[in-house]
Amino acid sequence: MTIRTRFAPSPTGYLHVGGARTALFSWLYARRHGGTFVLRIEDTDIERSTEEAVNAILEGMTWLGLEYEEGPFYQTHRFERYNEVIDELLESGHAYRCNCTKERLDELRATAEKQGGMRGYDGHCRDKFVDPAKPHVVRFRNPETGVVMFDDQVHGKVAVNNEELDDLIIRRTDGAPTYNLTVVVDDYDMGITHVIRGDDHKRNASRQINIFKALGWKIPHYAHVALIMGDDGAKLSKRHGAVSVMQYKEDGFLPEALLNYLVRLGWSHGDQEIFSVDELTQLFDIEDVNKAASTFNTEKLLWLNQHYIKSSDPAHLAHLLSYHMGNLGIDPSQGPDLIEVVKAQQERARTLVEMAEISAFFYRDFESFDEDAAKKNLRPVAREPLEKMRAALESQDDWSPEALHQLVMDVSESLELKMGKVAQPLRVAVVGRAASPGIDVTLQLVGKAACLRRIDMALDFITQREANA
Repeated sequence: MTIRTRFAPSPTGYLHVGGARTALFSWLYARRHGGTFVLRIEDTDIERSTEEAVNAILEGMTWLGLEYEEGPFYQTHRFERYNEVIDELLESGHAYRCNCTKERLDELRATAEKQGGMRGYDGHCRDKFVDPAKPHVVRFRNPETGVVMFDDQVHGKVAVNNEELDDLIIRRTDGAPTYNLTVVVDDYDMGITHVIRGDDHKRNASRQINIFKALGWKIPHYAHVALIMGDDGAKLSKRHGAVSVMQYKEDGFLPEALLNYLVRLGWSHGDQEIFSVDELTQLFDIEDVNKAASTFNTEKLLWLNQHYIKSSDPAHLAHLLSYHMGNLGIDPSQGPDLIEVVKAQQERARTLVEMAEISAFFYRDFESFDEDAAKKNLRPVAREPLEKMRAALESQDDWSPEALHQLVMDVSESLELKMGKVAQPLRVAVVGRAASPGIDVTLQLVGKAACLRRIDMALDFITQREANA
């Protein structure tokens, strides 16, 4: 059997990290078994579905690298097929028309809630003639007795009494098919062998299995993964921080770090924390996913992201960092090689946003010095070291890090000062703050003209400080 999995989001909003994890599990399962991963857009909720949301889903999938072999398929393009199946169910007696009023249904629902019952609809129209030319819905005739049983690949054996399942609507009054019917038809037509989705669909599996049986179609394997919770035990939502996949891009996370983190929410392989995509495709199995819900921990994600920043190829990071430099209004082509900047900053940032922010000084002058750094380092005693460094830098032709390092050492020796007494005021003058990569690399990447210009700014600052004193 060729494994075929699918990811089937509803385009009513952004791609949620919970949905991304489901997509990842489905993608990995197909990859491991040499199967096919299908993307299906379940857009039958026409009022809430938007093109913007579709694009957000596609963009999120692309950013994460979750490539699909087939799709995207859109349910709104398949209404003719759904109605064909509904007509087949009507003809076989597995479905019937219902014209119960909203008032009657509301009364039934209220009574069921009072009695603590599960079955909301009482089958009033099951054996009643309903004129097809007048407004009506179509309901699936669910078995009234027996048990729906299936082996969930995460939870094991699941059994639901048919008495708990009412005759669900499969076509609305306006002629639109409903979720449980469209999903069954799509999974059958697309040859889906394994349905991997969230725990909140576990009850739907029982309804869908009954529809599969009524149509005489082969039932896929099901795996329902537990929801992701916030650190307070509530379902993950915006109040816990970012939940949109693309917000993590905006916040400077690497796609591979987010993938690594998401796969570990409910799945493990011994004590291993870091996995390449190749490793995951070899090791992942849906049957190893935990039944219990997982807790999202942003600090753990930041730790992982920092690991990936430190260990990634600088060219790859530069490609991703360019976007964040642009967000700061910086054109990285107008300045030092971004790959060299990444090499200098790789050990110093947890996110690409942080890396962009601490690297901005390489590309543009700052308006003012960090107050604490200037107070400590741009004092009158720093005037002579800065003036000598300026003169030495202005006459320096070899702008390599090695030559610049030697130049700082030479000035320090000539003034009989420790190197830090020269390098630190120089760093604050050139960078605007007390922290940066090594002074030699910093000078080299900032460039000669900018270094001289900023040292002049620092000397003016010292002059103004003396005047104020």
